[in-house]
Amino acid sequence: MKKNKNIILCGYMASGKSTVGKVLADKLHLKYIDLDKEIERKIQLPIPEIFEEMGEIFFRKKESEVLKEILQEKDKVISLGGGTPVYGNNLGLIKSDRENILVYLKVNLEILTGRLWNEKNKRPLLSFLNHREDLEEYIRKHMFERNFYYLQSNLIIETNSLLPEEIADEIIKNLK
Repeated sequence: MKKNKNIILCGYMASGKSTVGKVLADKLHLKYIDLDKEIERKIQLPIPEIFEEMGEIFFRKKESEVLKEILQEKDKVISLGGGTPVYGNNLGLIKSDRENILVYLKVNLEILTGRLWNEKNKRPLLSFLNHREDLEEYIRKHMFERNFYYLQSNLIIETNSLLPEEIADEIIKNLK
């Protein structure tokens, strides 16, 4: 891969952005940054507490601010939060630098529902959902709204049956 680029992973919650991001960065010998972890580090609170104490609008503003900072340096793999490309001018900010490569990790509804059902209590946007069917409908609605943004990625990887290492290899193959 040519230097002076950032590879930025986007996709819905539980699509594997963090897991794949770490594997990809390791394979490419690049620094890895998880945007949510960076926000937690700067505010010194976990994401659920940020949402609870300060609200989603505060979180989204901070998310944009931290994203802007992170994008200043190159040669990184960055995992975005599921909603990052949708809010404010985040997608425009990412796309404004042609050296940024935005990769959409596309996962089908059934797999996302299964993954998120098992961890919904750790995710502030899902904790109010009490039935699996409600979760599936919630994801379906969000995916409909977010696909417009996700589909503007430079690269779309269908990840349904792939292991994180295979997804990273597929990204690397498509970077050449």
